[in-house]
Amino acid sequence: MNSSFGYTATKSPIHVEAFLDSDSETFSYVVADISTSKAIVIDPVLDFDYKSGRTSTESAEKIVAYLKQQGYQLEWVLETHAHADHVSAAPFLKAKTGAKIGIGEHIKVVQQTFKTIFNLEKSFLPNGTQFDHLFSDQDIIAVGGMSIRIMHTPGHTPADLAYIINEEMAFVGDTLFMPDVGTARCDFPGGSAKTLYRSIQSLLALKPQTELYVCHDYPTKDRGHECCTTVAKQRELNIHIRDGVSEAEFIARRESRDKTLSMPRLILPAIQLNIRAGDMPPAEDNGQIYLKIPLNML
Repeated sequence: MNSSFGYTATKSPIHVEAFLDSDSETFSYVVADISTSKAIVIDPVLDFDYKSGRTSTESAEKIVAYLKQQGYQLEWVLETHAHADHVSAAPFLKAKTGAKIGIGEHIKVVQQTFKTIFNLEKSFLPNGTQFDHLFSDQDIIAVGGMSIRIMHTPGHTPADLAYIINEEMAFVGDTLFMPDVGTARCDFPGGSAKTLYRSIQSLLALKPQTELYVCHDYPTKDRGHECCTTVAKQRELNIHIRDGVSEAEFIARRESRDKTLSMPRLILPAIQLNIRAGDMPPAEDNGQIYLKIPLNML
C-alpha cells in the first residue's frame, strides 16, 4: 500500500511527490514541471502477494489518481534498473496514460543473463524491444522545462541508471541509500563492487547541494522512512563510501557485507517480469500464466 510524501525543489519549478510501498520499502516518484504540467514517473510498483501469486494495481492507481488530481500529463515511465525486490507497474501506467517506458541500454545484458537462468521461451528476445526506449550514458531528454540527463551507474547490476534533472536533483535507484544505510549490494549476476565504487564517484562529483532521491530506505530504530539526501551529506556521512574511503576499502567492506545478505524475497518473480518491462509472460496452453522457480541455481 502506498503512502505519499511531498517535496518541492527550491531552485526550480519542479515538484517531486514520493510514494512509499511499505511492503518492499520502495519509493516511486512523480516528478513534474509545474509550468507545463508535464511529468515523469520513476520506478512504479505493482502490488504482488507472493503467498498467493496474486497481483493488483492498487498502489499504481494512487499514482494515476494523483496525476489526474494535479492535472499532470505523464510522458515517461522511467526505470532505474530491472528491480529484484518489486514488480514494475510500468505497463499499467502506460495503458492508463500513453506514457513511454524507458530503461538503460544495458538491460540487454541483464535480459540475456536471466533468459538463460530461467530458460525463457524462444520468443523472448534479449534485445530491449520490450521497452519503448533504451537510454545511453549522457543522453538527454526534455520533459516540459525539465532537462533529464542519463548517467549509467553500473555495479549493483550492469544496467543501473541515475536520472539527473536540471543538474539539481538525481534519482539514483539502488546505487546509493540514505547515508546511515550505505550502498547497494553487488552480488547479483553482473554486479561488481569495483564498478559500483566508480559509479558512485561519478554521482558524488555532482554539485554538493544536488538532491539525491533513493529508491529504497531501510530505517534505523531512530528514524522513519526518508527518501531525499544530498551529495554533501553522502560525502560526509555515508557509512560505506564517505570521503576518505578508498576503492580497496570499499570493495572489501561491500563484498564482506554481501556475503551475509539473503536473497531478496521477490527476486524470482520480480526479475522474470521486470526484464519484460513489467509485462507478463505468455500464457501456456491452458490459458494460465506461470512464473518459474529455478531449483538449486541461485
